[in-house]
Amino acid sequence: MLACIALSTTGAVAQYISAGERSWNKCRACHQVGETARNGVGPQLNGLFGRHSGAVEGYSYSVANKNSGITWDEAVFADYIKDPKAKIPGTKMVFPGIKNEQEVKDLTAFLKRFSADGKKRI
Repeated sequence: MLACIALSTTGAVAQYISAGERSWNKCRACHQVGETARNGVGPQLNGLFGRHSGAVEGYSYSVANKNSGITWDEAVFADYIKDPKAKIPGTKMVFPGIKNEQEVKDLTAFLKRFSADGKKRI
């Protein structure tokens, strides 16, 4: 029974990650993830959760972003990605946001796969 629950949970996580990867297409014009990720128009997003805003080496952040005091976690990211300019007035990020809660959760699951070095966790 426990094995069935574990497999079911793993399947659900894979489903969220897959949906999040589709949502990631909205982000990839400016951001990268993975072992070869580099900064572009936006900073690379490896190891995003637990990181302080404005902390990616080599990326030129807005003063607002550097001074926001944000440490990225799921709740902060969900609030931010819905309306970046409302969460951090003065941010350079030009993105209308993702309003759908499930899509935000899926994107979060996708991003959480990548550790700070870009290796996949799951």
